[in-house]
Amino acid sequence: MAAEALAARDRIGVQDFVLLEDFRSLDAFSDNLKKRFNEKLIYTYIGPVLVSVNPYRDLDLYTNALCKEYRKVEFFKLPPHVFAIADTAYFAMRSDRQDQCILVSGESGAGKTEATKQILKYLAVASEKSHEVGKIKDRLLQSNPLLEAFGNATTTRNDNSSRFGKYMDVQFDYHGAPVGGHILNYLLEKSRVVQQAPGERNFHIFYQVLASGDKALLQRLSLTTQLTDYRYLAATANYRDQSETVFTIRDDRQFKETMDALKVLAFSQQHMDEIFNIVAAILHMSNITFSANPEDSNTAVVDAGSALATAAKLMGSTAETIRKALLHKTILVQGSKVTSPLNLEESLYGRDAMTKTIYDRLFSWLVSKVNKALEVKRRDTAVIGLLDIYGFEVFQTNSFEQFCINYCNEKLQQIFIELTLKLEQEEYQKEGIQWEQIDYFNNKVILDLIEDKNKGVIAMLDEECTRPGTVSDASFLDKMASGIGQHKHFVCFELADRDVRKTIGRDEFRLVHYAGDVTYNVKGFIEKNNDLLFRDIKEASQQSSNSIMRDIFPNAEIHDKKRPLTAGTQFKASLNRLADIVKSKVPSYVRCIKPNNKKSAVMFDDVLVHHQVKYLGLMENLRVRRAGFAYRRDYNYFYNRYKAVCPKTWPNYRGKVAEACQKIADMLSWNGQDFKVGKTKVFIRNPRQLYEIEDRLAKRKNELAVLLQANARGMLARRRFQKVRAAVTVFSKNWRRKEAGRELRRRKRAAGQIRSFVKGFMMRNDPPNEFNKNFVRITRQNWLLAVLARNLPKTVLDADSWPSCPRACQATSDLLKPLHRRTLVRNYMRTLTPERKQQLSWKLQCSEAFRGKKSTYKSALPKPFAPNRLESGLSQRVLDTVGKTATDGPGDLVFADNVTKYDRHGYKARPRIIAATVSAVFLLDPKNLAVKETLPAGNIKAIVLSSLSDGFVMLVMDTINKGEKGDLLLSSERVIELATLIASSCVQKADAISVQKGELTHNLAGNKKGTIQIQAGATPSIAKGGSALVVVGAE
Repeated sequence: MAAEALAARDRIGVQDFVLLEDFRSLDAFSDNLKKRFNEKLIYTYIGPVLVSVNPYRDLDLYTNALCKEYRKVEFFKLPPHVFAIADTAYFAMRSDRQDQCILVSGESGAGKTEATKQILKYLAVASEKSHEVGKIKDRLLQSNPLLEAFGNATTTRNDNSSRFGKYMDVQFDYHGAPVGGHILNYLLEKSRVVQQAPGERNFHIFYQVLASGDKALLQRLSLTTQLTDYRYLAATANYRDQSETVFTIRDDRQFKETMDALKVLAFSQQHMDEIFNIVAAILHMSNITFSANPEDSNTAVVDAGSALATAAKLMGSTAETIRKALLHKTILVQGSKVTSPLNLEESLYGRDAMTKTIYDRLFSWLVSKVNKALEVKRRDTAVIGLLDIYGFEVFQTNSFEQFCINYCNEKLQQIFIELTLKLEQEEYQKEGIQWEQIDYFNNKVILDLIEDKNKGVIAMLDEECTRPGTVSDASFLDKMASGIGQHKHFVCFELADRDVRKTIGRDEFRLVHYAGDVTYNVKGFIEKNNDLLFRDIKEASQQSSNSIMRDIFPNAEIHDKKRPLTAGTQFKASLNRLADIVKSKVPSYVRCIKPNNKKSAVMFDDVLVHHQVKYLGLMENLRVRRAGFAYRRDYNYFYNRYKAVCPKTWPNYRGKVAEACQKIADMLSWNGQDFKVGKTKVFIRNPRQLYEIEDRLAKRKNELAVLLQANARGMLARRRFQKVRAAVTVFSKNWRRKEAGRELRRRKRAAGQIRSFVKGFMMRNDPPNEFNKNFVRITRQNWLLAVLARNLPKTVLDADSWPSCPRACQATSDLLKPLHRRTLVRNYMRTLTPERKQQLSWKLQCSEAFRGKKSTYKSALPKPFAPNRLESGLSQRVLDTVGKTATDGPGDLVFADNVTKYDRHGYKARPRIIAATVSAVFLLDPKNLAVKETLPAGNIKAIVLSSLSDGFVMLVMDTINKGEKGDLLLSSERVIELATLIASSCVQKADAISVQKGELTHNLAGNKKGTIQIQAGATPSIAKGGSALVVVGAE
């Protein structure tokens, strides 16, 4: 189980360097970091110390959900994370009410600032919440972007490098809620204001203002957006082109964040305006130029057209006041002021000194305002301190700033040694445990070399700055050579051997730091340590209408006749105060490492990492952890937590707690080298053993939980069984009695229902009453759903096949039958086409006229009627001929067919084509299509047919006008179709068709009459018989 847990925890490398097999090897140490870096695992432990590698990418490791996951979890339970360090410090502060301190160290670009941000974020998420607490949290978090804007800059190693040291105290009440804070700042690199190394930028705030996009602000400050317009920024105008790495700074976006931070931290609008006035004034002052006075070459004048007036206006002063301050200096001689003009070099120095000092003091003023916003007056508070300070720096040329920064790192290394390594050994000695003696490098000898009161580098520098006579950087170097030249950690050109002289210049000296050798150029040491600002400049600044300028140049300073402390002495004193603060708290450590100088997310530079591991003292720390014991706890904690693992100590051990702890170790087969019992604590050498016992404890907890559950369930089951057994007899007796009564009632109910049904059947034909109503209801329901619903007629022709019904359903049946018929008819009509409807209309007229009257009716009815029975080509010619004859146009043919026409006199048969339109009936000669007769539709009185099977038809005319010949006698094979279509379209009378039997008369011209005899016969024929027309047809 332990092996599985370890495999799960350490799939890629080991997450605690104490588990390294070759823990003395720097290569093995670096290789483990590299494996985890390549797998995006940037955190690794050395016991309680966290090692963090800058991933140079967003790994989504800092969500609120992850904050909650690490909250109140034992240190080694979850994978290494900066949240684990913050959680341990936070809950130690809450439970023990001891002040904590988290020291974040590493060189520039290693991720110290980001680690500090995430620690603050965790403290904000993990602490108590309220409206007032939320406001304090916001101010704590917003202090970062504000101080980064004014104190951070882009260097060759880091786009957002802190160019100042910062120590922040976060104060918590007894509930664990943040109630305030305080920030200390150290050694802002103010020289960056006037000069930057190649490939680096000035402080962020200058670029943020120019990139803000706020036209009104830029106009008020008389600024343009071009970096080349300002001497202090011109060298960085092509930074993106010069840089070999990816540039990640968005000045426009960060300006908005800076403005938001100013508002959250309660800066007034006046103060915000004055801050940006000063920032803009510094840029304009960079454009102030000087030249030698033509009248006196030893004095200088301000060139015409320079930015003096604009800079003075923004600082709240006058151009003349600033001009005098830049061109003159006033000194006190025996209590009297003596003013002398400055030469060209001194004027340039004064201008740059003024801008550097103004910016440095503005930054300190911002810190004080932030502290005021975070101020808390309560005394019952506990503190977590966060130290984010510059990392060890080694550049191509190292000056006074690098000397101070590396001195600071030496001091921090000494604190780390005292609080970690030495206290580690003292604890083992106190507990009476012997262990392998570790020889580590104590850098006190280097600190003494730097800060000794009499012969330290700082003391010699101060002495050289204050002595009378000609003072120079070279004289300072000579002084060190004579005073500390024999020190084994000091090297200079004058005292070095031939080989060393090849690597060091005449104006350089080298200190052998704990992290390695660093060569410093003494040029500028005297000037930067003096940090002098001419009295005239101070007085001009103090007279400003800008309230911030007056605050940062107090009047008391001008009248103070004491020589101000040098920069080195001030820095030394602040470091000693910082050391006292850190030593008064319980420390935690985050060691940050930069994987490469290219800011690449995939590159791991072994040489660079080896150097950082060395100067961070990580190998020494690892050797101590492996030589000693990685885990230690007092007896009671260890026994109470792990007593369940050993059968001899569970559930209780009657004896001394120390003996119980030894029993647990014996059960796990831990030998005396891996496990020790001290006077008050137990010591476990390897975290692997801790993982093993934790895994056993987890397994044992499951076993104990199962055992407890089994016993509890058994007891509950017995109690339940006894209750059930006591109640089952009474319950079963009552149940059987109840069931018997229920069965009796069911049978009575069933008998009543059967009796009612039989009586209803007997009275089914009687009027509805209480006896037969249920039977009638069931009968109706059965007939409707089972008989009628399944046997409804499907078509109109089946409508007569209506199912028979019981007498009780007769009325319902009489209502439903016509309704259903209408439904069928409606559904059928919806399916008919216009042509089909026309056919049915003709058939209906045919049926009304000939049904039961004409013997050929039944044979003619199934055949569809057609208005045109002529051939297609002939029909069009007929229509054209008719159209020429008709007075109202051709119209449409109502009926056209070949017929036989019988003369009215003599009854001679003649072939003709009948063409009927709505307006008239035409007879045409089939040979030449000449119109032989035209009968207007309005003159047709009736259409007469015989009742036999012949094809005779007579069109009876209403009147015989002059020129008309009388009734028209015709014979057609489709006599019924002819009569129906002409009657429906031409005559349009209800009784237009007449079927006759026996003898008929027909009208002739001149009011004469003719006779038609209708006779029954086997063979249909039409012929003249005497003076009459004889029509023969079958009946």
